Amino acid sequence: QVTLVESGGGSVQPGGSLRLSCAASVFTLADYAIGWFRQAPGKEREGVSCIGSLYGNFYYADSVEGRFTMSRDNAKNTVYLQMNSLKPEDTAVYYCAKARHGDCSKEEYDYNHWGQGTQVTVSS
Repeated sequence: QVTLVESGGGSVQPGGSLRLSCAASVFTLADYAIGWFRQAPGKEREGVSCIGSLYGNFYYADSVEGRFTMSRDNAKNTVYLQMNSLKPEDTAVYYCAKARHGDCSKEEYDYNHWGQGTQVTVSS
């Protein structure tokens, strides 16, 4: 059974940093695009970033461009989302998801497996 497990969420002050991890089992992360999505209270889930199977294939939402960075450790079958300069509006539950293919996408319908989510709270 395909499993994605997120970790690394927590509470941080504005301007702080967090690194989220997404560990996969059963399949090889490097063969598929992996995306990060987030859902804030009362809002729809939105695509935040993605790393594709091919080198250099990335996507970042405008709201996080320059502050968030995705990376992948093939040996650990894990992807990471480094989040710097966090803002209160980054507060949300963050989900990682496996795409049906290797190309990055910000659309939920391109993803067929999801993690359980991890809470990120940015507040002073």
